[in-house]
Amino acid sequence: MRRPVLTERMRGFGTTVFAEMSALAVRTGAINLGQGFPDTDGPASLLEDAVAAIRAGANQYPPGPGVPELRRAVAAHQQRFYGLDVDPDDVLVTAGATEAVAAALLALCERGDEVVVLEPYYDAYAAGIALAGAERRTVPLRFPGFALDLDALRAAVTPRTRVLVVNSPHNPTGTVLTRAELEAVAALARERDLLVLTDEVYEHLVFSGSEHVPLATLPGMAERTLTVSSAGKTFSVTGWKVGWVHGPRELVAAVRTVKQFLTYVGAAPFQPAVARALGRPDEDYAREAADLEQRRDLLVAGLRAAGFATSVPQGTYFVVADAAPLGFEDGYELCRRLPELAGVVAVPLAPFHDDPALGRSLVRFCFCKRREVLEDAATRLARLGG
Repeated sequence: MRRPVLTERMRGFGTTVFAEMSALAVRTGAINLGQGFPDTDGPASLLEDAVAAIRAGANQYPPGPGVPELRRAVAAHQQRFYGLDVDPDDVLVTAGATEAVAAALLALCERGDEVVVLEPYYDAYAAGIALAGAERRTVPLRFPGFALDLDALRAAVTPRTRVLVVNSPHNPTGTVLTRAELEAVAALARERDLLVLTDEVYEHLVFSGSEHVPLATLPGMAERTLTVSSAGKTFSVTGWKVGWVHGPRELVAAVRTVKQFLTYVGAAPFQPAVARALGRPDEDYAREAADLEQRRDLLVAGLRAAGFATSVPQGTYFVVADAAPLGFEDGYELCRRLPELAGVVAVPLAPFHDDPALGRSLVRFCFCKRREVLEDAATRLARLGG
């Protein structure tokens, strides 16, 4: 008998739920509040800088670690916003944050090592762990508050644990881990001598009353933490795929060893444009977050009026809603029927859980869309309540 084409470790991964639901939106003409991408472009100056770089000839391979201007800009950004002392030589530019995470897992994990992630999790984490031949252990964040269960975290760490993956602001829940929660994570990492991989791509999309605290700023963590971020979410250019990772020199060197055999390099004309954008005034960052917060409130109000129970996200693009009050115990079923019922597309939360029961009736909507689109979606969703 012919053996399966796909390796065993990847057989649990088919087409992503994002691709499935976006295709459903295209097929039905529904409003796509599933996949997390804005429907407007980033700052005009950023776009013009990229065009200028193309016209100036920045169209061939950039340096392997990234354009020096961008690496310096990332280091300056970390000092400016968080007081982190980062050497530009310890910054590695990647093809988005997803490549940074995958390359880090491939670089740091041996077969049989364990990686602890918060559940629900961005699906690329699970795939990256599988590619590395490692094993996934999860710590559940529970609707509606999604607070970190520190006892569950401690129980998830075993002598085989190599890496903690910490995503805050958190996709898909929109929660922002508190300083106290992060200090507990840091204490456990120091006690168990763990490496920490932090995904901070939503770092500037944090709302009133919450604060983004990079784990590397806490005592004893800079020397054991790889910090990942990107331009895609901050500047609404998700298609550019410009990310970066920084941390201790030996850890970054390990990631670079893997990364060079994945994409090698990328985004040559976009890198200098992103470098300039990182230097934008504080008020520009604050204005974007405040505008997004207003759009969050608009969608949350619409979902509640339609009969959903919802969380109130403290950051990111996303709000999680419980469909059970509307009589839908299966969020996947609702998402497949939602275009017909309301002309809207969302994504179910179950695929982001090891235990699908934890997210069975939950769905995720994104609010990084124009106000008029969100108002239209809220009007359509009201049909469910009727």
